[in-house]
Amino acid sequence: MTTETQGPVVEPSDASPAAQSLLGRGVEQGVFEHGRSYLRRLRGGEMGALPAIGGLLVLFIIFGSAHSAFLTPRNMANLITQAAPLVVLGMALVFVLLLGEIDLSAGVTFGVAMAVFVKYTQPDGLAWPVGLALAMGIGFAVGATIGFFVAKIGVPSFVVTLGLFLGLQGVILMVIGAGGTYRLIPEPIKAIQNSNMPVWAGWAMLAALVGLLVLVAMWDRWRRARSGAPNPALSIVLLKLGTIVVLGAAFVTFMNLDRGRAAQAIMGVPIVVPVVLLIGLIGTFVLDRTRFGRYIYAIGGNREAARRSGVNVTAVKWSAFVVCSSLAVLAGVLYVSRVGSADASTGREIVLSGVAAAVVGGVSLFGGRGRLMHAAVGAFVIATIENGLGLLGFSAGATLAVSGGVLILAATVDALARRRSGGGSTNS
Repeated sequence: MTTETQGPVVEPSDASPAAQSLLGRGVEQGVFEHGRSYLRRLRGGEMGALPAIGGLLVLFIIFGSAHSAFLTPRNMANLITQAAPLVVLGMALVFVLLLGEIDLSAGVTFGVAMAVFVKYTQPDGLAWPVGLALAMGIGFAVGATIGFFVAKIGVPSFVVTLGLFLGLQGVILMVIGAGGTYRLIPEPIKAIQNSNMPVWAGWAMLAALVGLLVLVAMWDRWRRARSGAPNPALSIVLLKLGTIVVLGAAFVTFMNLDRGRAAQAIMGVPIVVPVVLLIGLIGTFVLDRTRFGRYIYAIGGNREAARRSGVNVTAVKWSAFVVCSSLAVLAGVLYVSRVGSADASTGREIVLSGVAAAVVGGVSLFGGRGRLMHAAVGAFVIATIENGLGLLGFSAGATLAVSGGVLILAATVDALARRRSGGGSTNS
């Protein structure tokens, strides 16, 4: 039931219209109404990342019980660095998956870009910022090429990106040479995955994140109140922010524990955490709060309806592939930072894991449904499977088999959810 209210904090006579607008007063959804609305979405098949979050909790319980080292600060830090490239690659692929398209070449795109970067930033070579700009340019060019063939010519994205998946492997061989390996030299790039922030910096990061989320929440409430749209109760917003504060404080505290060996102390949040958070926040802002993002969801939901509404479908799809390939290069930076080198196989296998991460997290292969956060959760599910099974001594084959089964299960859940909600393939 929606009611006219001034909110739970002050009485109507105590707040000016400007203050009421700032707090998002006006038409508010009560706590129970918000809960009923969420349950209706769940019954309608809109589960989002809920299955993946539940699966992640189950995996933590299983592996934590099976091996004493799994839940240690040392292994959790290792899990974070292990998952980081996959998280960013999964988020990159969300931009095209939301359109109902796919990019099978994202991994080898960052393979080419990182082969060029690592080779040409060797001693007496390019300065690393110049090399990084060159690598990003490669990502932009590959994305623009894919976008041209898919959006302008009309070639299916599966065919175009499969062709580039094969062809770009040849380019990597030409850059590095068969069997060749180049060691990563630039120390700032190495530090991303191999160094930690000072203890105080972890708390500063959390404070900055919470402050940013508070500002965004108040801005959203102000915009919705100004347009007359219903706002969730302020207590719900505060509950969400409070949950983030509690979980964030627990994470920072855990990462600030000494995870070194012998006399060498290792403490602090890994540097890669704020890097991935920044990429995720910017990407989420683009998808949730820009016209470009709304157009992506509209095209993925119903391409013809979006076109008739005046959306430039060609330009949006073209741009989405550029964003995907460019973000894939950033995933490549995290990858070579972790492994410390680039060779002819760089990026060849991870792209399928990136697609799996997005789908496992709740991003629909049919388009129009999913968020960057979902891909991040899915990436952690896959990384947790690899990490946990590795600790238990399972082979790489067993890990691939389990990851494949999880992907099939997630795709099945997605298909059943769409059937339950009455959705179908609406892109044609």
